[in-house]
Amino acid sequence: MADTADTANVIVRPPIAWALAVLAGFALNWLMPLPFLPAALPAGWLGAIVFALALALFGWAISTMTRAGSNVPTNLPTTTIVDTGPYRFTRNPIYLGMVLGLIGLAIAFNNFWLLMTLAPFALVIRHGVIAREEAYLERKFGDVYRRYCARVRRWL
Repeated sequence: MADTADTANVIVRPPIAWALAVLAGFALNWLMPLPFLPAALPAGWLGAIVFALALALFGWAISTMTRAGSNVPTNLPTTTIVDTGPYRFTRNPIYLGMVLGLIGLAIAFNNFWLLMTLAPFALVIRHGVIAREEAYLERKFGDVYRRYCARVRRWL
């Protein structure tokens, strides 16, 4: 990663990593179904609620970032540190929404494989995306970003 690049230079775009995790979970479930919830549980409804909450967090984070005048895609420069909306509680509400979305789908479809894809997805996001974003933001915004990090946790 060049220190002069005005992007985080992440290893994969997060929506692509999320889509791959979802596709892998469904493909593995097609090959060998692994339900994990009792049949009596209304898994479809519970999963839909979790997924809807994840989608709401995801949308709130994107609209907050856009209203602040910064770019959402990781391949574009960040223009400001956003510390309003969901960014008051977590530095990564978009990625948190993606994790919750995977959990919601796993519950809704009673698909243990989707839960299993959480680990590689989270590792890729944490080390291949967030670590690079944090280095980039510290390089670009210095003390402003460090103060934000001191106030707001990475996840929750």
